Amino acid sequence: MSVQARLDERYGRGRATGRRGALIAGVVAIVLAVAGTAWFAIATTLDDVRADGVSFTVVDEHTVEVRFQVSGPADREIACAVEALDEEFGVVGWRVVVYEATGEGTRVMSERVPTVAAATTGLVNSCWVT
Repeated sequence: MSVQARLDERYGRGRATGRRGALIAGVVAIVLAVAGTAWFAIATTLDDVRADGVSFTVVDEHTVEVRFQVSGPADREIACAVEALDEEFGVVGWRVVVYEATGEGTRVMSERVPTVAAATTGLVNSCWVT
């Protein structure tokens, strides 16, 4: 081995394909990890549904009418759990309603919930994509 070759090897000059390959592999791994994390974050929010109560009306001692606004994917069915509560916040009525896809992202709904006792409030518990 020549003196020049020994010096190049000793001080890392010349052909450094091993280091360069490791560096490229590391950069590719980081880019793939960032892209995967971004895709996961976006994919989990595509089916988010938000429900906000608008109003409720106690129709009689066995019925509550609940009005609420639902925002979610316009091209998917959405199901909502609507409930009626008594004065101690106990559930006295519960109903799950499925809404067909309408092409609208935000809709205002009105549902009547039958109760087993007198209710003092009505609300939408949660909504989800079916």
